[in-house]
Amino acid sequence: MAFAVARTRDEAQLYLELHPCPDCGETDAPWEQALVEIEGELASSWFAVCPGCAAEREYLFGLPARETPAQGWPTFGGPEPSEVLDAGQWLDVADRASADVPTDPAEAGKVLAVAQAAVTEVIKFVPAGADAVPADEFWTPEGLAVREVDPGRFRLERLLIARDLYGRLGREI
Repeated sequence: MAFAVARTRDEAQLYLELHPCPDCGETDAPWEQALVEIEGELASSWFAVCPGCAAEREYLFGLPARETPAQGWPTFGGPEPSEVLDAGQWLDVADRASADVPTDPAEAGKVLAVAQAAVTEVIKFVPAGADAVPADEFWTPEGLAVREVDPGRFRLERLLIARDLYGRLGREI
């Protein structure tokens, strides 16, 4: 039994934030993480009781082959693309973060760091020598919807500009 790998704690927590309770829609939960063995395979279990409806929720993620060293905050993953969020979902994370930048400089820097890191994750889906994210790197309804609105946003040149802009804005604040 293979589980999609959450490369880092930050990536797992983001995945959980993007998946509200299916019973009541609550987005916040007191998640507890543990290492578990299922059918002889180690996995990372994230468990919570929904504060909105008391439903028990659990997500299981595979463990990365190697640890991704933290390179500041947030650290979503290493050089490989995500297995738990598709390219469209990552760009949606960047869009949401950059659309709601707080006026407080410290908080604004954190939000822009998330936007920059999320665009960096989209870039990892572009194969070497290619100029855009391939269509098969969108596998969720949410990610497909983002791509459908403007597929050109997934061209490497535009992604590099967006990543660099978020980085520059974050440093200037």
